[in-house]
Amino acid sequence: MEKLLIEGGKRLSGTIHVSGAKNAAIAIIPAVLLVEGVCRIENIPQIKDVEVIVNILKFLGAEVSYVEQDVLEIDASCVNTYYADCELAKSMRASYYLLGALLGRFGNAKVSMPGGCDFGSRPIDLHIKGFEALGATVTVDRDVVIATSEHLFADSVYLDFPSVGATINIMLAATRIPGTTVIENAAKEPHVVDLANFLNQMGAKIKGAGTDVIRIMGVDKLSGGTYSIIPDQIEAGTYMIAAAAAGGDVTVENLIPKHMESLSAKLEEAGITITEMDDSIRVRSDGNFKKINVKTMPYPGFPTDLQPQIVSFLTRANGTSNVIEGVWESRFQYTDELLKFGAQIKIEDEKAIVHGIPKLYGTEVKATDLRAGAGMIIAALMAEGFSKISNVCHIDRGYENLVEKLKNVGASIRRIEE
Repeated sequence: MEKLLIEGGKRLSGTIHVSGAKNAAIAIIPAVLLVEGVCRIENIPQIKDVEVIVNILKFLGAEVSYVEQDVLEIDASCVNTYYADCELAKSMRASYYLLGALLGRFGNAKVSMPGGCDFGSRPIDLHIKGFEALGATVTVDRDVVIATSEHLFADSVYLDFPSVGATINIMLAATRIPGTTVIENAAKEPHVVDLANFLNQMGAKIKGAGTDVIRIMGVDKLSGGTYSIIPDQIEAGTYMIAAAAAGGDVTVENLIPKHMESLSAKLEEAGITITEMDDSIRVRSDGNFKKINVKTMPYPGFPTDLQPQIVSFLTRANGTSNVIEGVWESRFQYTDELLKFGAQIKIEDEKAIVHGIPKLYGTEVKATDLRAGAGMIIAALMAEGFSKISNVCHIDRGYENLVEKLKNVGASIRRIEE
């Protein structure tokens, strides 16, 4: 079994370069199914989830090749099936984007139910509501979602919650439907905007992405082209928190500072020195910081995907912090692992009460999901002595070259086999 071995207590200093956004890549790659011609997608992160979605497109018959390490060329013109019932689709949550893309292309879609991180229920009821509003009939047969239609039509959809997945799926399904589809109470996350920008680059007519009302004016066809994916907001935030927690002076580069505002504000509130530049943020910390209260919310609020990382950070804050999860239920399952470091955390429904303590101690833990794995790394960087983290496969799903990037700023971290 592969594990991470980390010796804590090392100050971090230097520069970390952020890769392309995972959440944008795994939406944009399925969107290529709507395009007639070759798409060249740049700034692709080298992570497991991208590998999986690329292999699913190959399974469907698309021609996919890497022309450079972070540049993909995809021609999905020859895809002639809407049936993506394969084990690969079951292994990641974002496989449900195939539903919107295939429905938008063929008027039908059949996709295995998504997998991915295991925390709380991940219903797709809002996705189904959107598809049905566009004229599709959706059924679930065991672990397969089937969407069929005789004729899709434009309509208005109001989302009861600004779901990122539902917003993206409805956008994909509606891009080539004649007329204007309106998504109200739409998600505003950066990767929603990035997908809209990609589709527009290929010939779509989408307005309002980044606001709570998105309008999709259907077009007959999309043509190929070149597009570069935005930097990864969550990867950037993870390294910012790691630098604040371990102490030192780290510049996180190739990011969009506006995307980081909710995190930057909270780190400054905790006593960390944050300096914003055009496309980078410098984080300076002496390893001592204050309690803060955090509530995760849809963008532009504090990201739920940075919640485990900020909880780990707060285990050594001076005072008692409250972290409320406002997006996903049961996302505090990983805190049992943090207790092994000596952390003092009490869970009350969707709130974590974190009593900061002077020291954490090295131990052996597991990554229960992708972002929880990042939280374990942050705790291990702060802890005295050595820590081992198993289930590294979860971490590899969303972080490119994490070990090398942390090593380059002074962390004592390496992969081992046991």
